[in-house]
Amino acid sequence: MSRILAALRHHDHRLTRRIAAWDHPWIRTVLPTAQNAAEHTALWWAAAVVMASAGGRRGRNAAGAGLAAMGLAEALSNTVGKQLVERRRPPKEWIPNAEVEERPTSSSFPSGHTAAAIAFATTVTVVWPAAGAVCAAPALAVAVGRVHSGAHYPTDIAAGTAIGLASTALVLTARHRATQRWR
Repeated sequence: MSRILAALRHHDHRLTRRIAAWDHPWIRTVLPTAQNAAEHTALWWAAAVVMASAGGRRGRNAAGAGLAAMGLAEALSNTVGKQLVERRRPPKEWIPNAEVEERPTSSSFPSGHTAAAIAFATTVTVVWPAAGAVCAAPALAVAVGRVHSGAHYPTDIAAGTAIGLASTALVLTARHRATQRWR
């Protein structure tokens, strides 16, 4: 088991250095922009406001469910996950871009930004696929950007993704059960 964990850590570190070294103008523009927009979940709140105001009943349902899943994912990742696992951020020397100085000081595991982004985008996709397709690209950019900026390892992103998907499942199941009771 320890050999498997050592191999996983080795590949996690190697992939972190490779992603952080990506140096294409498009990547240097898109990833930081998506991360900044998603800071404090502002991007997802803005998307929910647009959906709720312009999307009719379906938009309001998608926005509400997306925000509920996002809130659950944030609670699970930031107040539970980060308390259970204390993990340092990737070393600054691995990150050749300017964003390395702007990293959080909390535990690296799991990625709360990724958990929130995946929960919101996935839930919206289930409720309103067209709006979810629009949310998917920035959610992916946020997840990749967290590694590129040196804030997280890929396994932190994977854990955040799992938390986001679990939050989606829990919210949609609760929503379905609540709807069935009122019929």
